Amino acid sequence: MPTTPPPSGTGARERDLNPSIWMTTSPAVTRFPALAGDLDVDVCVIGAGITGLTTALMLHDAGVRVAVLEGREVASGTTGSTTAKVSSLQGLAYTELLKTVGEAGARTYGQANEAAIDVVRSYIDRFDIECQSSDRPSYTYTTESKKLPEVQEEAALAARLGLPATYTEETELPFPVLGAVRFERQLQFHPRDYCLGLAEALRAAGVPVHERTWVHDVTEEGQQVVVTAEGGTVRAANAVVATLLPFVDAGGYFAKCHPIRSYALVARIDGPVPQGMYLGVDTPSRTLRSVPMPDGEEALLLGGRSHKVGQGQPMQENYDELEAWARASFPIRSIETRWSAHDYVPVDQVPYVGRSARRQRTWVATGFKKWGLSNGTAAAAILAGGLTGDPSPWASLYDATRVNPSREAVQDFVKENANVGKRFVVDHLRRLRAPSVQRLQPGEAGVVDVDGDKVAAYRDEDGRVHAVSAICTHLGCTIDWNDAERSWDCPCHGSRYDTDGKVICGPATEALSPVSIEATNPEAP
Repeated sequence: MPTTPPPSGTGARERDLNPSIWMTTSPAVTRFPALAGDLDVDVCVIGAGITGLTTALMLHDAGVRVAVLEGREVASGTTGSTTAKVSSLQGLAYTELLKTVGEAGARTYGQANEAAIDVVRSYIDRFDIECQSSDRPSYTYTTESKKLPEVQEEAALAARLGLPATYTEETELPFPVLGAVRFERQLQFHPRDYCLGLAEALRAAGVPVHERTWVHDVTEEGQQVVVTAEGGTVRAANAVVATLLPFVDAGGYFAKCHPIRSYALVARIDGPVPQGMYLGVDTPSRTLRSVPMPDGEEALLLGGRSHKVGQGQPMQENYDELEAWARASFPIRSIETRWSAHDYVPVDQVPYVGRSARRQRTWVATGFKKWGLSNGTAAAAILAGGLTGDPSPWASLYDATRVNPSREAVQDFVKENANVGKRFVVDHLRRLRAPSVQRLQPGEAGVVDVDGDKVAAYRDEDGRVHAVSAICTHLGCTIDWNDAERSWDCPCHGSRYDTDGKVICGPATEALSPVSIEATNPEAP
Protein backbone atom coordinates (compact mmCIF):
# COMPACT_ATOMS: atom_id res chain seq x y z
CA MET A 1 0.00 0.00 0.00
CA PRO A 2 1.33 3.48 -0.74
CA THR A 3 2.14 5.15 2.55
CA THR A 4 4.79 7.04 4.37
CA PRO A 5 7.53 4.43 4.85
CA PRO A 6 7.84 2.62 8.19
CA PRO A 7 11.03 2.94 10.24
CA SER A 8 13.98 1.03 8.85
CA GLY A 9 13.66 -2.66 9.64
CA THR A 10 9.93 -2.52 10.36
CA GLY A 11 7.86 -4.89 8.25
CA ALA A 12 4.32 -6.18 8.20
CA ARG A 13 5.08 -8.83 10.81
CA GLU A 14 6.16 -6.31 13.46
CA ARG A 15 3.41 -3.81 12.71
CA ASP A 16 0.41 -6.15 12.71
CA LEU A 17 -0.69 -6.74 16.28
CA ASN A 18 -3.00 -9.58 15.21
CA PRO A 19 -1.55 -11.28 12.10
CA SER A 20 -3.77 -13.66 10.17
CA ILE A 21 -3.30 -17.41 10.04
CA TRP A 22 -2.03 -16.96 6.47
CA MET A 23 0.73 -14.59 7.56
CA THR A 24 1.87 -16.76 10.46
CA THR A 25 1.99 -19.96 8.37
CA SER A 26 3.84 -18.57 5.34
CA PRO A 27 7.49 -17.51 4.90
CA ALA A 28 8.52 -14.54 7.03
CA VAL A 29 11.45 -13.77 4.72
CA THR A 30 10.71 -13.37 1.02
CA ARG A 31 12.97 -13.01 -2.00
CA PHE A 32 11.79 -9.73 -3.48
CA PRO A 33 14.12 -6.75 -2.94
CA ALA A 34 13.16 -3.12 -2.53
CA LEU A 35 13.45 -0.92 -5.61
CA ALA A 36 16.96 0.52 -5.94
CA GLY A 37 17.09 2.56 -9.12
CA ASP A 38 14.90 3.62 -12.01
CA LEU A 39 12.89 1.37 -14.33
CA ASP A 40 11.29 1.74 -17.75
CA VAL A 41 8.43 -0.67 -18.51
CA ASP A 42 5.16 -0.79 -20.40
CA VAL A 43 2.98 -1.16 -17.29
CA CYS A 44 3.79 -0.49 -13.64
CA VAL A 45 1.53 -2.46 -11.28
CA ILE A 46 1.25 -0.98 -7.78
CA GLY A 47 0.19 -3.52 -5.16
CA ALA A 48 1.22 -7.18 -4.81
CA GLY A 49 -2.02 -8.68 -3.62
CA ILE A 50 -4.01 -11.11 -5.73
CA THR A 51 -5.23 -8.39 -8.12
CA GLY A 52 -1.83 -6.85 -8.83
CA LEU A 53 0.07 -10.12 -9.18
CA THR A 54 -2.57 -11.74 -11.40
CA THR A 55 -2.70 -8.63 -13.60
CA ALA A 56 1.09 -8.63 -13.93
CA LEU A 57 1.14 -12.31 -14.86
CA MET A 58 -1.59 -11.91 -17.49
CA LEU A 59 0.21 -8.91 -18.96
CA HIS A 60 3.54 -10.75 -19.06
CA ASP A 61 1.87 -13.68 -20.81
CA ALA A 62 0.63 -11.19 -23.42
CA GLY A 63 4.18 -9.93 -24.07
CA VAL A 64 3.90 -6.73 -22.03
CA ARG A 65 6.95 -5.49 -20.08
CA VAL A 66 5.71 -5.09 -16.50
CA ALA A 67 7.03 -4.33 -13.00
CA VAL A 68 5.31 -4.78 -9.63
CA LEU A 69 5.81 -2.46 -6.62
CA GLU A 70 4.56 -3.36 -3.13
CA GLY A 71 4.81 -1.11 -0.07
CA ARG A 72 4.89 -3.92 2.48
CA GLU A 73 5.22 -7.61 1.62
CA VAL A 74 3.52 -9.78 -0.99
CA ALA A 75 -0.12 -10.41 0.03
CA SER A 76 0.34 -8.76 3.42
CA GLY A 77 -2.70 -6.52 3.07
CA THR A 78 -6.32 -7.53 2.60
CA THR A 79 -5.41 -10.53 0.42
CA GLY A 80 -3.51 -11.98 3.37
CA SER A 81 -6.36 -11.28 5.80
CA THR A 82 -9.34 -12.85 4.05
CA THR A 83 -11.22 -16.00 4.99
CA ALA A 84 -9.70 -17.37 1.76
CA LYS A 85 -12.82 -18.53 -0.05
CA VAL A 86 -12.71 -18.28 -3.84
CA SER A 87 -16.41 -18.42 -4.53
CA SER A 88 -19.14 -17.00 -6.73
CA LEU A 89 -21.65 -17.57 -3.89
CA GLN A 90 -21.40 -14.39 -1.84
CA GLY A 91 -24.23 -14.21 0.65
CA LEU A 92 -27.36 -12.81 -1.01
CA ALA A 93 -25.35 -11.07 -3.72
CA TYR A 94 -27.52 -11.94 -6.72
CA THR A 95 -30.73 -10.71 -5.10
CA GLU A 96 -28.94 -7.43 -4.35
CA LEU A 97 -27.45 -7.22 -7.86
CA LEU A 98 -30.86 -7.79 -9.41
CA LYS A 99 -31.96 -4.52 -7.81
CA THR A 100 -28.88 -2.48 -8.76
CA VAL A 101 -27.72 -3.80 -12.15
CA GLY A 102 -30.56 -6.01 -13.34
CA GLU A 103 -30.68 -9.66 -14.30
CA ALA A 104 -28.18 -9.35 -17.17
CA GLY A 105 -25.71 -7.59 -14.87
CA ALA A 106 -26.16 -10.19 -12.14
CA ARG A 107 -25.55 -12.97 -14.69
CA THR A 108 -22.37 -11.27 -15.93
CA TYR A 109 -21.15 -10.86 -12.37
CA GLY A 110 -21.68 -14.55 -11.67
CA GLN A 111 -19.91 -15.55 -14.88
CA ALA A 112 -16.93 -13.35 -14.00
CA ASN A 113 -16.58 -14.86 -10.54
CA GLU A 114 -17.03 -18.43 -11.78
CA ALA A 115 -14.36 -17.85 -14.43
CA ALA A 116 -12.04 -16.45 -11.75
CA ILE A 117 -12.20 -19.74 -9.85
CA ASP A 118 -11.01 -21.53 -12.99
CA VAL A 119 -8.17 -19.02 -13.45
CA VAL A 120 -6.94 -19.65 -9.91
CA ARG A 121 -7.07 -23.42 -10.46
CA SER A 122 -5.16 -23.07 -13.73
CA TYR A 123 -2.34 -21.06 -12.11
CA ILE A 124 -2.07 -23.51 -9.23
CA ASP A 125 -1.63 -26.32 -11.76
CA ARG A 126 0.60 -24.38 -14.14
CA PHE A 127 3.08 -23.24 -11.51
CA ASP A 128 2.67 -26.22 -9.16
CA ILE A 129 1.78 -23.90 -6.26
CA GLU A 130 1.46 -25.60 -2.87
CA CYS A 131 -1.33 -23.59 -1.26
CA GLN A 132 -3.74 -26.01 0.42
CA SER A 133 -6.14 -25.70 -2.52
CA SER A 134 -9.25 -27.83 -2.32
CA ASP A 135 -12.59 -27.88 -4.13
CA ARG A 136 -15.43 -27.44 -1.65
CA PRO A 137 -19.15 -26.71 -1.75
CA SER A 138 -20.09 -23.23 -0.62
CA TYR A 139 -23.20 -22.39 1.41
CA THR A 140 -25.22 -19.29 2.25
CA TYR A 141 -27.40 -20.27 5.22
CA THR A 142 -29.86 -18.90 7.74
CA THR A 143 -31.03 -19.91 11.20
CA GLU A 144 -33.84 -17.33 11.22
CA SER A 145 -37.33 -17.91 9.81
CA LYS A 146 -37.58 -14.30 8.63
CA LYS A 147 -34.49 -14.76 6.46
CA LEU A 148 -35.55 -18.08 4.95
CA PRO A 149 -37.55 -16.59 2.03
CA GLU A 150 -34.50 -14.51 1.07
CA VAL A 151 -32.28 -17.60 1.01
CA GLN A 152 -34.84 -19.49 -1.07
CA GLU A 153 -35.11 -16.57 -3.49
CA GLU A 154 -31.31 -16.40 -3.82
CA ALA A 155 -31.12 -20.11 -4.66
CA ALA A 156 -33.81 -19.85 -7.35
CA LEU A 157 -32.30 -16.71 -8.86
CA ALA A 158 -28.75 -18.09 -8.92
CA ALA A 159 -29.96 -21.25 -10.67
CA ARG A 160 -31.83 -19.13 -13.24
CA LEU A 161 -28.60 -17.20 -13.88
CA GLY A 162 -26.85 -20.45 -14.79
CA LEU A 163 -24.81 -20.77 -11.61
CA PRO A 164 -24.19 -24.13 -9.84
CA ALA A 165 -26.92 -23.47 -7.26
CA THR A 166 -29.31 -25.68 -5.35
CA TYR A 167 -31.46 -25.14 -2.27
CA THR A 168 -30.88 -27.44 0.71
CA GLU A 169 -31.85 -27.81 4.34
CA GLU A 170 -28.98 -30.18 5.11
CA THR A 171 -25.57 -28.97 6.37
CA GLU A 172 -22.79 -30.24 8.62
CA LEU A 173 -23.20 -27.39 11.08
CA PRO A 174 -23.80 -28.34 14.74
CA PHE A 175 -26.69 -25.90 15.17
CA PRO A 176 -30.14 -25.78 13.51
CA VAL A 177 -30.09 -24.40 9.96
CA LEU A 178 -33.46 -23.67 8.35
CA GLY A 179 -32.21 -23.46 4.77
CA ALA A 180 -29.20 -22.77 2.59
CA VAL A 181 -28.05 -22.03 -0.94
CA ARG A 182 -25.38 -24.51 -2.06
CA PHE A 183 -22.89 -23.90 -4.89
CA GLU A 184 -20.83 -26.83 -6.15
CA ARG A 185 -17.11 -26.87 -6.99
CA GLN A 186 -15.98 -23.69 -5.28
CA LEU A 187 -12.43 -23.33 -3.94
CA GLN A 188 -10.58 -22.68 -0.70
CA PHE A 189 -6.81 -22.19 -0.38
CA HIS A 190 -3.96 -20.46 1.45
CA PRO A 191 -4.01 -16.99 -0.17
CA ARG A 192 -0.53 -15.86 0.76
CA ASP A 193 1.13 -19.08 -0.37
CA TYR A 194 -0.80 -18.75 -3.63
CA CYS A 195 0.33 -15.15 -4.14
CA LEU A 196 3.93 -16.00 -3.25
CA GLY A 197 3.69 -18.67 -5.94
CA LEU A 198 2.53 -16.07 -8.47
CA ALA A 199 5.30 -13.70 -7.40
CA GLU A 200 7.92 -16.44 -7.76
CA ALA A 201 6.57 -17.24 -11.23
CA LEU A 202 6.95 -13.58 -12.19
CA ARG A 203 10.46 -13.42 -10.77
CA ALA A 204 11.45 -16.58 -12.65
CA ALA A 205 10.14 -14.99 -15.87
CA GLY A 206 12.32 -11.91 -15.31
CA VAL A 207 9.54 -9.59 -14.14
CA PRO A 208 10.76 -7.16 -11.42
CA VAL A 209 8.80 -7.59 -8.18
CA HIS A 210 9.81 -5.13 -5.45
CA GLU A 211 8.60 -5.31 -1.86
CA ARG A 212 9.07 -2.57 0.76
CA THR A 213 8.82 -0.02 -2.03
CA TRP A 214 6.42 2.70 -0.97
CA VAL A 215 4.82 4.63 -3.81
CA HIS A 216 4.27 8.34 -3.18
CA ASP A 217 2.68 9.54 -6.41
CA VAL A 218 1.52 8.60 -9.89
CA THR A 219 1.53 11.41 -12.43
CA GLU A 220 0.67 11.41 -16.11
CA GLU A 221 3.11 13.33 -18.30
CA GLY A 222 2.17 13.27 -21.96
CA GLN A 223 2.51 9.73 -23.30
CA GLN A 224 3.83 8.22 -20.08
CA VAL A 225 3.12 7.67 -16.40
CA VAL A 226 5.72 8.55 -13.80
CA VAL A 227 5.55 6.48 -10.61
CA THR A 228 7.53 8.08 -7.79
CA ALA A 229 8.56 5.53 -5.16
CA GLU A 230 11.04 4.92 -2.38
CA GLY A 231 14.25 3.87 -4.08
CA GLY A 232 13.58 5.08 -7.58
CA THR A 233 11.23 6.18 -10.33
CA VAL A 234 9.32 3.94 -12.72
CA ARG A 235 8.33 5.30 -16.11
CA ALA A 236 5.67 3.41 -17.99
CA ALA A 237 3.03 3.77 -20.67
CA ASN A 238 0.36 2.88 -18.10
CA ALA A 239 0.03 2.23 -14.35
CA VAL A 240 -2.33 -0.11 -12.51
CA VAL A 241 -3.24 0.94 -8.95
CA ALA A 242 -4.25 -2.28 -7.16
CA THR A 243 -4.07 -1.04 -3.57
CA LEU A 244 -7.50 -1.87 -2.10
CA LEU A 245 -8.63 1.76 -2.56
CA PRO A 246 -6.81 3.96 -5.11
CA PHE A 247 -4.52 6.43 -3.39
CA VAL A 248 -4.46 8.45 -6.62
CA ASP A 249 -8.17 9.11 -6.47
CA ALA A 250 -9.24 11.14 -9.47
CA GLY A 251 -12.35 8.96 -9.64
CA GLY A 252 -13.67 9.80 -6.16
CA TYR A 253 -13.83 6.12 -5.20
CA PHE A 254 -13.63 6.97 -1.49
CA ALA A 255 -17.15 8.41 -1.85
CA LYS A 256 -18.49 5.51 -3.94
CA CYS A 257 -17.24 2.73 -1.65
CA HIS A 258 -17.58 2.58 2.14
CA PRO A 259 -14.89 0.95 4.32
CA ILE A 260 -15.79 -2.19 6.27
CA ARG A 261 -13.82 -4.05 8.94
CA SER A 262 -14.60 -7.65 9.92
CA TYR A 263 -13.12 -10.21 12.30
CA ALA A 264 -11.87 -13.79 12.23
CA LEU A 265 -10.21 -16.40 14.40
CA VAL A 266 -8.86 -19.92 14.01
CA ALA A 267 -9.68 -22.51 16.65
CA ARG A 268 -8.82 -26.14 17.28
CA ILE A 269 -11.93 -28.10 18.15
CA ASP A 270 -12.79 -31.53 19.49
CA GLY A 271 -14.69 -33.50 16.91
CA PRO A 272 -15.17 -33.19 13.14
CA VAL A 273 -14.51 -29.89 11.35
CA PRO A 274 -17.14 -28.85 8.77
CA GLN A 275 -15.77 -29.40 5.27
CA GLY A 276 -17.95 -26.94 3.38
CA MET A 277 -17.49 -23.17 3.22
CA TYR A 278 -20.31 -21.40 5.06
CA LEU A 279 -21.63 -17.85 5.28
CA GLY A 280 -24.62 -16.97 7.45
CA VAL A 281 -26.90 -14.09 6.47
CA ASP A 282 -28.32 -13.54 9.94
CA THR A 283 -27.27 -10.60 12.12
CA PRO A 284 -24.44 -10.61 13.03
CA SER A 285 -23.06 -12.50 10.04
CA ARG A 286 -21.00 -15.67 10.53
CA THR A 287 -18.47 -17.35 8.25
CA LEU A 288 -16.80 -20.75 8.61
CA ARG A 289 -14.33 -23.01 6.78
CA SER A 290 -11.69 -25.60 7.62
CA VAL A 291 -7.96 -24.77 7.85
CA PRO A 292 -5.09 -27.29 7.61
CA MET A 293 -2.53 -26.50 10.34
CA PRO A 294 1.24 -26.97 9.99
CA ASP A 295 1.20 -29.94 12.39
CA GLY A 296 -1.35 -31.77 10.22
CA GLU A 297 -4.41 -31.15 12.38
CA GLU A 298 -7.43 -29.51 10.79
CA ALA A 299 -8.71 -26.40 12.55
CA LEU A 300 -11.79 -24.24 12.08
CA LEU A 301 -11.83 -20.64 10.83
CA LEU A 302 -14.75 -18.57 12.14
CA GLY A 303 -15.51 -14.95 11.34
CA GLY A 304 -18.04 -12.14 11.25
CA ARG A 305 -18.96 -8.91 13.13
CA SER A 306 -18.61 -6.40 10.28
CA HIS A 307 -18.78 -2.65 10.89
CA LYS A 308 -17.64 0.56 9.25
CA VAL A 309 -13.97 1.28 9.88
CA GLY A 310 -13.54 3.48 12.95
CA GLN A 311 -17.20 3.10 13.95
CA GLY A 312 -17.34 -0.17 15.89
CA GLN A 313 -15.90 0.94 19.20
CA PRO A 314 -14.70 -0.50 21.42
CA MET A 315 -13.12 -2.75 18.79
CA GLN A 316 -12.00 -5.39 21.28
CA GLU A 317 -15.66 -6.27 21.89
CA ASN A 318 -15.90 -7.59 18.31
CA TYR A 319 -13.25 -10.22 19.04
CA ASP A 320 -14.84 -11.03 22.39
CA GLU A 321 -18.31 -11.51 20.91
CA LEU A 322 -16.99 -13.66 18.04
CA GLU A 323 -15.08 -15.89 20.44
CA ALA A 324 -18.10 -16.21 22.73
CA TRP A 325 -20.28 -17.34 19.81
CA ALA A 326 -17.58 -19.75 18.63
CA ARG A 327 -17.32 -21.36 22.07
CA ALA A 328 -21.10 -21.62 22.37
CA SER A 329 -21.36 -23.29 18.94
CA PHE A 330 -18.34 -25.62 18.82
CA PRO A 331 -16.30 -27.67 21.34
CA ILE A 332 -13.26 -25.40 21.17
CA ARG A 333 -10.00 -26.64 22.63
CA SER A 334 -7.87 -23.57 21.89
CA ILE A 335 -7.85 -20.30 19.96
CA GLU A 336 -4.78 -20.24 17.71
CA THR A 337 -4.90 -16.75 16.24
CA ARG A 338 -7.26 -13.89 15.50
CA TRP A 339 -7.22 -10.94 13.14
CA SER A 340 -9.37 -8.39 11.36
CA ALA A 341 -9.68 -7.47 7.68
CA HIS A 342 -10.42 -4.28 5.81
CA ASP A 343 -12.35 -3.89 2.56
CA TYR A 344 -14.58 -1.50 0.62
CA VAL A 345 -18.20 -2.02 -0.45
CA PRO A 346 -19.39 -0.22 -3.63
CA VAL A 347 -22.79 1.45 -3.71
CA ASP A 348 -24.17 -0.79 -6.49
CA GLN A 349 -22.43 -3.99 -5.26
CA VAL A 350 -20.11 -4.21 -8.30
CA PRO A 351 -16.37 -3.42 -8.07
CA TYR A 352 -14.89 -0.51 -10.02
CA VAL A 353 -12.33 -1.85 -12.48
CA GLY A 354 -10.69 -0.25 -15.52
CA ARG A 355 -9.31 3.08 -16.63
CA SER A 356 -9.71 5.64 -13.85
CA ALA A 357 -12.07 8.55 -14.30
CA ARG A 358 -10.35 11.79 -15.44
CA ARG A 359 -7.15 9.93 -16.29
CA GLN A 360 -5.87 8.37 -19.48
CA ARG A 361 -3.07 6.07 -18.35
CA THR A 362 -4.00 5.12 -14.78
CA TRP A 363 -6.07 1.97 -14.21
CA VAL A 364 -7.75 0.96 -10.97
CA ALA A 365 -9.52 -1.93 -9.23
CA THR A 366 -11.45 -1.40 -6.01
CA GLY A 367 -14.66 -2.16 -4.12
CA PHE A 368 -14.40 -5.96 -3.87
CA LYS A 369 -16.90 -6.07 -0.95
CA LYS A 370 -14.95 -8.77 0.94
CA TRP A 371 -14.81 -11.12 -2.08
CA GLY A 372 -11.48 -9.99 -3.49
CA LEU A 373 -10.04 -13.42 -4.25
CA SER A 374 -12.57 -14.06 -7.01
CA ASN A 375 -13.34 -10.42 -7.87
CA GLY A 376 -9.66 -9.50 -7.80
CA THR A 377 -8.85 -12.30 -10.23
CA ALA A 378 -11.72 -11.23 -12.50
CA ALA A 379 -10.49 -7.64 -12.21
CA ALA A 380 -7.05 -8.73 -13.41
CA ALA A 381 -8.57 -10.19 -16.56
CA ILE A 382 -10.49 -6.95 -17.16
CA LEU A 383 -7.38 -4.81 -16.61
CA ALA A 384 -5.12 -6.99 -18.75
CA GLY A 385 -7.71 -7.10 -21.52
CA GLY A 386 -8.12 -3.34 -21.52
CA LEU A 387 -4.38 -2.72 -21.54
CA THR A 388 -3.70 -5.13 -24.40
CA GLY A 389 -6.65 -4.13 -26.57
CA ASP A 390 -8.61 -7.34 -25.98
CA PRO A 391 -11.58 -6.13 -23.90
CA SER A 392 -13.15 -8.52 -21.41
CA PRO A 393 -16.87 -9.30 -21.76
CA TRP A 394 -17.21 -8.21 -18.12
CA ALA A 395 -15.56 -4.80 -18.60
CA SER A 396 -18.72 -2.74 -19.11
CA LEU A 397 -20.35 -4.07 -15.91
CA TYR A 398 -17.25 -3.34 -13.81
CA ASP A 399 -16.45 -0.05 -15.62
CA ALA A 400 -14.55 2.22 -13.22
CA THR A 401 -16.04 5.36 -14.79
CA ARG A 402 -19.68 4.30 -14.61
CA VAL A 403 -22.44 6.35 -13.02
CA ASN A 404 -24.85 4.37 -10.83
CA PRO A 405 -28.41 5.11 -12.00
CA SER A 406 -30.42 2.64 -9.92
CA ARG A 407 -32.52 3.95 -7.04
CA GLU A 408 -30.90 1.49 -4.62
CA ALA A 409 -27.38 2.59 -5.59
CA VAL A 410 -28.28 6.26 -5.28
CA GLN A 411 -29.89 5.69 -1.88
CA ASP A 412 -26.80 3.84 -0.65
CA PHE A 413 -24.54 6.62 -1.95
CA VAL A 414 -26.60 9.26 -0.11
CA LYS A 415 -26.77 7.20 3.10
CA GLU A 416 -23.04 6.49 3.26
CA ASN A 417 -21.99 10.06 2.51
CA ALA A 418 -24.54 11.38 5.03
CA ASN A 419 -22.79 9.12 7.54
CA VAL A 420 -19.49 10.79 6.64
CA GLY A 421 -21.01 14.25 7.11
CA LYS A 422 -22.40 13.22 10.48
CA ARG A 423 -18.94 12.10 11.56
CA PHE A 424 -17.52 15.56 10.83
CA VAL A 425 -20.09 17.14 13.17
CA VAL A 426 -19.94 14.51 15.91
CA ASP A 427 -16.16 14.44 15.91
CA HIS A 428 -15.94 18.23 16.11
CA LEU A 429 -18.13 18.17 19.23
CA ARG A 430 -16.05 15.34 20.67
CA ARG A 431 -12.88 17.37 20.20
CA LEU A 432 -14.44 20.27 22.09
CA ARG A 433 -14.83 18.16 25.23
CA ALA A 434 -11.63 16.14 25.00
CA PRO A 435 -10.12 15.15 28.38
CA SER A 436 -6.58 15.93 29.52
CA VAL A 437 -3.73 13.72 28.34
CA GLN A 438 -2.84 13.23 32.01
CA ARG A 439 -5.84 10.93 32.40
CA LEU A 440 -4.50 8.29 30.01
CA GLN A 441 -3.34 5.13 31.75
CA PRO A 442 -0.63 2.83 30.26
CA GLY A 443 -2.11 1.01 27.26
CA GLU A 444 -4.88 3.62 26.82
CA ALA A 445 -5.41 6.10 24.02
CA GLY A 446 -7.86 8.78 22.97
CA VAL A 447 -8.36 12.22 21.49
CA VAL A 448 -7.18 14.43 24.34
CA ASP A 449 -6.49 18.04 25.24
CA VAL A 450 -2.84 19.14 25.21
CA ASP A 451 -2.42 22.81 26.13
CA GLY A 452 -5.72 23.64 24.47
CA ASP A 453 -5.04 21.58 21.31
CA LYS A 454 -6.84 18.34 20.51
CA VAL A 455 -4.45 15.54 19.66
CA ALA A 456 -4.54 11.74 19.29
CA ALA A 457 -2.46 10.33 22.13
CA TYR A 458 -1.46 6.81 23.11
CA ARG A 459 0.35 6.03 26.37
CA ASP A 460 2.39 2.86 25.92
CA GLU A 461 3.04 0.25 28.60
CA ASP A 462 6.22 2.10 29.65
CA GLY A 463 4.25 5.29 30.26
CA ARG A 464 5.56 7.17 27.19
CA VAL A 465 2.96 9.20 25.29
CA HIS A 466 2.84 8.98 21.49
CA ALA A 467 0.96 12.07 20.32
CA VAL A 468 -0.03 12.98 16.77
CA SER A 469 -2.55 15.21 15.03
CA ALA A 470 -6.10 13.94 15.46
CA ILE A 471 -7.07 15.01 11.93
CA CYS A 472 -6.92 12.47 9.09
CA THR A 473 -4.63 13.70 6.32
CA HIS A 474 -7.05 12.50 3.64
CA LEU A 475 -10.05 14.83 4.05
CA GLY A 476 -9.92 16.06 7.64
CA CYS A 477 -12.08 13.70 9.69
CA THR A 478 -11.16 13.09 13.32
CA ILE A 479 -9.52 9.69 13.78
CA ASP A 480 -10.67 7.13 16.36
CA TRP A 481 -8.67 4.71 18.51
CA ASN A 482 -8.83 1.02 17.60
CA ASP A 483 -8.04 -0.74 20.87
CA ALA A 484 -7.99 -4.21 19.28
CA GLU A 485 -5.30 -3.37 16.70
CA ARG A 486 -3.70 -0.40 18.48
CA SER A 487 -4.17 1.87 15.51
CA TRP A 488 -5.83 5.17 14.68
CA ASP A 489 -8.68 4.63 12.20
CA CYS A 490 -10.57 7.22 10.16
CA PRO A 491 -14.34 6.69 10.47
CA CYS A 492 -15.05 8.55 7.22
CA HIS A 493 -13.06 6.82 4.46
CA GLY A 494 -11.09 4.10 6.23
CA SER A 495 -7.50 5.37 6.40
CA ARG A 496 -5.51 3.78 9.23
CA TYR A 497 -2.38 4.92 11.08
CA ASP A 498 -0.04 3.38 13.65
CA THR A 499 0.55 4.96 17.07
CA ASP A 500 3.32 7.17 15.65
CA GLY A 501 1.08 8.43 12.86
CA LYS A 502 2.49 6.43 9.95
CA VAL A 503 -0.05 5.31 7.37
CA ILE A 504 -1.00 1.64 7.53
CA CYS A 505 -3.49 1.86 4.66
CA GLY A 506 -5.06 4.61 2.58
CA PRO A 507 -6.68 6.48 0.96
CA ALA A 508 -4.45 8.78 3.05
CA THR A 509 -0.85 8.94 1.83
CA GLU A 510 0.62 11.39 4.36
CA ALA A 511 1.48 10.60 7.98
CA LEU A 512 -0.20 12.34 10.88
CA SER A 513 1.92 15.21 12.17
CA PRO A 514 3.72 14.41 15.44
CA VAL A 515 2.91 16.54 18.48
CA SER A 516 5.67 17.28 20.96
CA ILE A 517 4.63 16.45 24.49
CA GLU A 518 6.51 16.02 27.72
CA ALA A 519 6.59 12.56 29.26
CA THR A 520 4.27 12.80 32.24
CA ASN A 521 2.77 10.40 34.68
CA PRO A 522 -0.93 9.66 34.24
CA GLU A 523 -3.42 10.92 36.75
CA ALA A 524 -4.45 8.49 39.40
CA PRO A 525 -7.74 6.80 38.55
